[in-house]
Amino acid sequence: MVLVRAIEPGEAADWERMRQKLWPAHGAAHAREIAAFFHGERSDPAEVLVAVDERGELIGFAETTIRSHVEGCRPGRVAYLEGWFVEEMHRGQGVGAALMNAVEEWGRAQGCGELGSDTELTNDRSAAAHRALGFAEVERIVCFRKSL
Repeated sequence: MVLVRAIEPGEAADWERMRQKLWPAHGAAHAREIAAFFHGERSDPAEVLVAVDERGELIGFAETTIRSHVEGCRPGRVAYLEGWFVEEMHRGQGVGAALMNAVEEWGRAQGCGELGSDTELTNDRSAAAHRALGFAEVERIVCFRKSL
C-alpha cells in the first residue's frame, strides 16, 4: 500500500536524495532549489507529490508545473510533469501509477485539461511507463546548443 501526498519541509533531505538519483548534479544545486520551494517559490516546481510506503519512507516523487505551451497540447494552462521518480526496488509495483494519478488530480484542480511530460529519446523504460499510463507520444525532438 502506498500513500501519495504533498511533500513536507521535514522531507527535504529525502527529496534531495531522490532528485540526485534522477538528475545527478554537482554541489548544492538541488538543495538550493528545494529551499526555494519551501520558502514560497512555487513555480518550478509548483507542487511536489511524494509516495510514502507503509513504514513512512519516501519511495518516489513527482514534480509538477503549469505551462502555457506544451508540444502536442492546446495552448493555455497545461499541467506538466517535470520530474517523476520511483526508487528502483519499488518499481513495477504501482507506485509510479499512484504518483501519476495524484498528478492528474492536481492538474484538474488547477483548471488544466491536459497533462504533458517528456523523457529523453534513449529512456525506453520511461517511455514505456508513460505509454502504459495512457500518454500518447506526440513529437520527437533533438535539442542543440552553441556557446556564444
